[in-house]
Amino acid sequence: MSENRIKIVEKILDANDRLANSNRQRFNEVGVYSINLMASPGAGKTSFILKTIEGLMADGVQIGVIEGDTAPVTIDSDKINAAGMPAIQINTGGECHLDAVMLENAIDQMDLSPLDLVIVENVGNLICPAAFALGTHSNVLVASIPEGDDKPYKYPNIYRGLDVLIINKTDLLPYIDFNMDYFRQGVEMLNPGLTTFAVSCKTGEGMDPWLEWLKGRISK
Repeated sequence: MSENRIKIVEKILDANDRLANSNRQRFNEVGVYSINLMASPGAGKTSFILKTIEGLMADGVQIGVIEGDTAPVTIDSDKINAAGMPAIQINTGGECHLDAVMLENAIDQMDLSPLDLVIVENVGNLICPAAFALGTHSNVLVASIPEGDDKPYKYPNIYRGLDVLIINKTDLLPYIDFNMDYFRQGVEMLNPGLTTFAVSCKTGEGMDPWLEWLKGRISK
């Protein structure tokens, strides 16, 4: 990469970071906790969001969801609306990640005042989303058992920047060659002491500790 190209990329990322700080301030002003939820395609992001909504509704927690997709579809946002929570759909126009500008536009369309939590479902990708701050309070990755136990070694950047790791589809462990110790060792090398929850969205196993962690961070 040439020096000129490096400077251009740095300028883009600096501008994104400044806007991300503005997005964070907007969440802070209304007391909304926010999450950037990342994963590879098929890891179960939307299922995890729906299970989280189900677990928090009994406590009266109000959740808004911002859905990022590369195509103009509303499949995931329709599921969120059907679960009784508001959702905004972002079409990235083929871009492989969300950025702070896209999130700002979505925030402009969402009434934050009644909400306690906003979950941003990033585009399914383990590379690009790691490079662009959105302004959320936490970066959360959903890694699933069928993806294999080598993902921390192949995609280290996304694991380095995490606040929480969700290991999903644990109900498939008896049927898939997945070495949990090897996987966790890779994570620990990149992000020592990372808060981790092993769950199954299908059975609900392991969801309670995650929900308790999340409720402890919701301010109102």
